[in-house]
Amino acid sequence: MSELSDKLGLSTRLISPATERGRGRRPVNPPIERASTMLSDDPAMMGSDRDGPIYGLDGGTAARQLRTVLADLEGATHAFIVPSGLASVTVPLLALLQPGDEVLCTDAVYGPSRRFLTRTLARLGITARFHPAAWTAEEIAASFSARTRLLLVETPASLTFELVDLERLLGLCRDKGVLSVVDNTWGAGIALKPLAVGADVSVQALTKYVGGHSDLLMGSIATRDPELSRLIFEAIEDHGWHVSPDDAWLALRGIRTMPLRYATQARSALKVAQWLEQQPQVARVMYAPLPSSPYHDLWQRQYDGAASLIGFVLRGDRAAAHRLMKALSLFGMGYSWGGYESLITNDTSQLAWREHQPPLEGEIMRLHIGLEDVDDLIADLGRGLHAV
Repeated sequence: MSELSDKLGLSTRLISPATERGRGRRPVNPPIERASTMLSDDPAMMGSDRDGPIYGLDGGTAARQLRTVLADLEGATHAFIVPSGLASVTVPLLALLQPGDEVLCTDAVYGPSRRFLTRTLARLGITARFHPAAWTAEEIAASFSARTRLLLVETPASLTFELVDLERLLGLCRDKGVLSVVDNTWGAGIALKPLAVGADVSVQALTKYVGGHSDLLMGSIATRDPELSRLIFEAIEDHGWHVSPDDAWLALRGIRTMPLRYATQARSALKVAQWLEQQPQVARVMYAPLPSSPYHDLWQRQYDGAASLIGFVLRGDRAAAHRLMKALSLFGMGYSWGGYESLITNDTSQLAWREHQPPLEGEIMRLHIGLEDVDDLIADLGRGLHAV
């Protein structure tokens, strides 16, 4: 990166490495290097990475450039890429926890993360405990036990979108000697930089906004701590996790335009959320940028933007939710978000995993707002709600 990079805006910093001078004639995008074997000219250099990757697992040019850009995005000294967003959560847990440790996280944690906590980590002698999603930072910290080694934070929480005062919570973690891993997929490194407010590790599902086109699976892990970086690197190395050069190239392409997509989709999401608030079939909308949200003030203090993911409670049962979904023509029915396309899911059944059930007036619906014309999306939702 240039010496001037710390004075440049985010979008410029994400793009400028591609146009950096002094490297001769070359394509603006790096080559895709599909390789398992790397050759050397000098036998004395075969085991050294000074000449580049030693083996295909080390990653080629696209992967290394992506890691550099991600480190800058997250304000990290080290960034790693792994084959999925789920792996970005599981790798730090495997790297940083030992048998007998306890990990604490919100009861609203992402379902596959919860499955890993209660299945794989349990087999390794690591205990997972879940706190109510609406707890404050002080309530969470007060629940730490002598065995609590790590706090896994989702902000906002999955499906019900609770927020926590992250800076306060991370300060309490430091005071009590508890490590923190923050899932930053919603903030995408644009609206939130967890490392800057005290997180030990920030992770993202690059599948979402960085990829942006629903055509890759990938995750990132970022940290400033050299010892944590060493442990995470060793876990990746020992388990043989690898990201394909094609996927690294796609993620590097996507990250160049991410700030523009993120901001555009957030503007549309807010307009959709405001419209949903006015509909009689909607009991409530869960989107912190709405002034009516109980988390609005916290969102304003904590974030510099918003994701385009909205939750709302539909008055009615699952049959009503399915009538709504079937009546739509512009919203795809699929489990993801962050891409260019709008999506809808009905997620109430996933609440069965929770120990602390939230009060509901109906069915939980989740919308991801894509890059379509927002007025067309609202008209489509209007037809769907009419079917209810």
